[in-house]
Amino acid sequence: MSPRDPSPGAVGLGRRRFLKTATAAGISMALAPLRSAYGQAGAPGDAINVALVGLGAQGRVLMDAMLKIPGVRFVAVCDIWPYARTYGQRYLKKNGFEVRAYENHQDMLEKERDVHAVIVASPDFWHAPITNDCLRAGHHVYCEKMMSNTIEGARSMVRTMKETGKLLQIGHQRRSNPRYLVARNRLLGEAHLLGRITAVNGQWNRAVSADLGWPNHTAMTPELLQRYGFADMHQFRNWRWFKKYGGGPLSDLGAHQIDIFNWFLDTTPSTVIGSGGRDYYEGHEWLDNAMVIYEYRLPDGMARAFYQVQTTTSAGGGYFEQFMGTEGTLRMSENPKYTTINREAAAPPWDPWVSRHFLAPQKAPAKSDDDSSGGSEKVDARETAELAGYYLPVILTKAIHQPHLENFFNAVRGKGALNCPADEAFKSEMAVFKAIEAVESRSLVTCQPSDFTA
Repeated sequence: MSPRDPSPGAVGLGRRRFLKTATAAGISMALAPLRSAYGQAGAPGDAINVALVGLGAQGRVLMDAMLKIPGVRFVAVCDIWPYARTYGQRYLKKNGFEVRAYENHQDMLEKERDVHAVIVASPDFWHAPITNDCLRAGHHVYCEKMMSNTIEGARSMVRTMKETGKLLQIGHQRRSNPRYLVARNRLLGEAHLLGRITAVNGQWNRAVSADLGWPNHTAMTPELLQRYGFADMHQFRNWRWFKKYGGGPLSDLGAHQIDIFNWFLDTTPSTVIGSGGRDYYEGHEWLDNAMVIYEYRLPDGMARAFYQVQTTTSAGGGYFEQFMGTEGTLRMSENPKYTTINREAAAPPWDPWVSRHFLAPQKAPAKSDDDSSGGSEKVDARETAELAGYYLPVILTKAIHQPHLENFFNAVRGKGALNCPADEAFKSEMAVFKAIEAVESRSLVTCQPSDFTA
């Protein structure tokens, strides 16, 4: 992935040298990761023995990312579905790991005595029970977000982390992405590039998709499904759409962007109002579309943050978080093609930040044939002057989840602190729960600071 070309001779460097210099400078200047009382662990040595619980789509993404990290040694996998267990065992064998496979995580914890860390990628309603059992068994845990489909489940994970002193990283992976770290710590923090932030918005839209199926010969028995809390194979495969198991699109997708709202603004919302519903899909319990508006009371005034998640249209694509201020706008995304930075016409020049490789100017757009006509394309005399465009000269060449997993394993080795420990992640989890409450009650929901403390 690469950013857009800078203008010729942007800062007196060729493109290749500029990118190399800017990337190295940006990452090295990003502020130190979040510190907490649970940020350090005793080092188990260079090799870390890992067990993976949950071999669905997300578990496989994490598995692929971990295969790229030196010193991570898979020893066990766990999933209630024999089809998934077999896949995991065979896939890891092809990659050089002979692993034991388990149906039940408690059996795995009893028999696997040399595990240092457990990766939890089960359906959300199993996150708290599995994570708490692993922490109490003496293992460090990386758990996917959402922490739980209930507030009490999420709170219990924070309590167990504190009681055991073990590490618990939550999978808000943007918090370890060097592009996000530079944007937050340097552009917004040190440079105060946007001036006073007055508005925020974000979205994650997806096109209509069919429910997940399964090969007929792989179906689990009703007894096995019920043993682990599932009504049938359909709900097992499509658990994200049912309230017993997950939190719906605001939880699955919105949690990523809402976490960035809190993190970049360095606070939690004071109110939220929303609208949404099950407008399209039949047979689902959770809403398929939602729009919410948060209010954030910042030191220099109020900012409102709009978020939408649509599962009935891709809306042309795009998932991002956009921060708008009196002097500029920053649109961030894990996908660089959706990342843009614009300076307001009346704002002070950004040349000092360009020279420090915080950002780089985009090429100026080519002039159209009728530019000499005095701007005939202008439709309103009050239209804002054309904004200068910039891009973020930091490239992530790794898998999206890899830096966050690397941060976790470094903390396990005692070589750093977690970027998203459970007590910090809980604040964003609560913001999602508040949004769901607002949508379902169709009312303004007020948030107290105490709500965000587990």
